[in-house]
Amino acid sequence: MYKVLETSGQLTQKDLIRETALPSRTVRYALNRLKDEKFLIEHYYFIDARQSLYGLNTKPQEEVVAE
Repeated sequence: MYKVLETSGQLTQKDLIRETALPSRTVRYALNRLKDEKFLIEHYYFIDARQSLYGLNTKPQEEVVAE
């Protein structure tokens, strides 16, 4: 999923299902995992408000400093 978003840019869930040929449940699981790990950004999709547009987080993650 990460590689598809990296090469294709922002896509909807339907586009990701079509691009990867994976079941919708697998795509949803992968998107949730990427979002939990802060690799994914979810945007409002103006063309169809029922869908979201997914893209990669381009901001570098902050380093965790051990005290």
